Amino acid sequence: MDKPTKKNIKTKAPKKATKAEIKAIKALFLEHFKGARTELVFSNDFELLIAVMLSAQCTDKRVNLITPKLFARFPTPEALSNADLDSIKECIKTCSFFNNKAKNLKAMAKEICEKYNGEIPLEREILKTLPGVGQKTANVVLIESKEANFIAVDTHVFRVSHRLGLSSATTPLATEVELTKIFKDNLATLHQAMVLFGRYTCKAVNPQCQECFLKHLCKSKTTYRCN
Repeated sequence: MDKPTKKNIKTKAPKKATKAEIKAIKALFLEHFKGARTELVFSNDFELLIAVMLSAQCTDKRVNLITPKLFARFPTPEALSNADLDSIKECIKTCSFFNNKAKNLKAMAKEICEKYNGEIPLEREILKTLPGVGQKTANVVLIESKEANFIAVDTHVFRVSHRLGLSSATTPLATEVELTKIFKDNLATLHQAMVLFGRYTCKAVNPQCQECFLKHLCKSKTTYRCN
């Protein structure tokens, strides 16, 4: 899952969506993406956490090509914590920033073993204390594992929320705050809906406007990337 950086947006913010438009956008997302889930492939919370950590600034498609070998070789936190760092790097070398991610994976697994008896702690503030885990990663893990009422802002959610006038915030965390405030509930589904919508319809380049069920509510076609 791509992660936007935190510098200010260089473009003028679009007109904000009205309360009626926000209600309509929410209803249409829930209608078109009922039961939406991540495209990352995993079978337990440990694999989920690894996959989400790897997805930072990397596509889910690429992560899904990497993880089968990694999961097979290191199926438990104990196995990963005891792994040779070079062996982890070899498994994930086609992933962006693989050197740093390998160090974080090993450190995360070690902490899971030492502090949490090998169990993934499914509380946001605890997850955020793990190496390589920030709020976006913690939110995604809890959305997928527990359908927690959180929203995580990656590059797709950031772009979509600005094009629709749902947010004018200049950072992912501030955008998360605004989206949480205006949507209130069904955030887990709305998160995945906006990710998939941004990935396949409301693309950064060449958005599929003619196929878009929200085109009558769109405020801008600007790319809206944080530089």
